[in-house]
Amino acid sequence: MSEVNKLKTAKIIFILSILTAIFWCLGQFVDVYYFAVVGAIFEILWLPMIAMLFVLPIFSLVLWAKEKFNPKSLHLYSFLILLATGLFLMLRN
Repeated sequence: MSEVNKLKTAKIIFILSILTAIFWCLGQFVDVYYFAVVGAIFEILWLPMIAMLFVLPIFSLVLWAKEKFNPKSLHLYSFLILLATGLFLMLRN
């Protein structure tokens, strides 16, 4: 895999990690069912977001290991964001 493709993959995973974290944090702090349309969108996105919450950390950890555990890698930060999001969701309730 070329360096450009590795960087593009890392950026995509990082952005998806941030979007997943924002989705779950907004779901905890905002009443998404106040407006019916927002609630419907939340319900549609719920299953893909929970799948990403479980799959992306594993995927980013594997890719981080392939990069020989480089501390400057975006895969590390993606993993940490998703780990913090998962812990937040477990400890919030």
